[in-house]
Amino acid sequence: MKLQEIAERLGGTVEGEGSLEITGINGMELAEQGQITFLADKKFKDQLNTCNASAVIVKQALETDKAQIVHPAPALAFAKLLAEFHPVPRPQPGVDDKASIGEGVQLGKDVFIGPFVAIGKDVVIGDNTVLHPGVVVQEGCRIGNDTMLYANVTVGRDSVIGNHVVLHAGVVIGTDGFGYTPDEKGRHVKINQIGRVVIEDHVEVGANTCIDRAAFGETIVREGVKIDNLVQIAHNCDIGPHSILVAQAGVAGTCKLGHHVVLAGQVGVADHVTIGDQVVVAAQAGVSKDLLEPGFYGGYPAVPAMGWKRYTTVLPKLPELLRKIQELEKRLNAIEKE
Repeated sequence: MKLQEIAERLGGTVEGEGSLEITGINGMELAEQGQITFLADKKFKDQLNTCNASAVIVKQALETDKAQIVHPAPALAFAKLLAEFHPVPRPQPGVDDKASIGEGVQLGKDVFIGPFVAIGKDVVIGDNTVLHPGVVVQEGCRIGNDTMLYANVTVGRDSVIGNHVVLHAGVVIGTDGFGYTPDEKGRHVKINQIGRVVIEDHVEVGANTCIDRAAFGETIVREGVKIDNLVQIAHNCDIGPHSILVAQAGVAGTCKLGHHVVLAGQVGVADHVTIGDQVVVAAQAGVSKDLLEPGFYGGYPAVPAMGWKRYTTVLPKLPELLRKIQELEKRLNAIEKE
């Protein structure tokens, strides 16, 4: 593909030889002659000088011997180009002989149902959707168009999954929420979970993540949410549009997250907490009460970033401060005795 053609597809402009033939795309450290890379930040400019790529996507034109595509968002342009050069593999449509299809199942056009897939009764699956080997879809589920379920995904009964959704290997959707109540002898009695899970369009869920069905009503993951591996979302949560939940984050029951929320790795959110729009919570923070104002929070309990940074700076000094206070107390006591 010619560099000029790539620039036109991406909505950028060429600086240098537009007729240059681009044969591939790669990261800056791995790129070779004939390939194109990108520079997301000027602090990596020195690496560009030693890079073997023939062309680079940049935000502003640079002094370099490499041809350039100038684009306002180089990382985004690179992502789009990567999808063109290396599209996600899709198997040819068809239903494998080893799949089990229940009564009343409706399959859309050009679906792929792999070996050892089990689909319960009254399931509806949309056009161009792919179910890789070992997927289990229980009765009454609805799965939209152009959705990809990788190996060994489990979708519990009555779940609803939208269009252009990706569920990676081992994801479990719609198993029972964790609900029990003690009886008169202190034994834990299960509270049946009779709600469902709804996953809206353009959601991606990482491997081995679990999203529990609601006790009543719905657990909802809204449009454009991206969830990393090994995340737990409990019953009756509402995860707002275009939010990001990073690996090992855990959200307890009946929490509500606004739009564009970010929970970094290992963040824990207590039950019945509301997190407002555009809140970012730092890694390993614990959210035990509502965070309603946009901003950056950290620590346990999570507080605004400036306060968190102050007390984390002071924390290593506490033993020395305690020693000084004890010395001052001794001196003060001695003065009072005199």
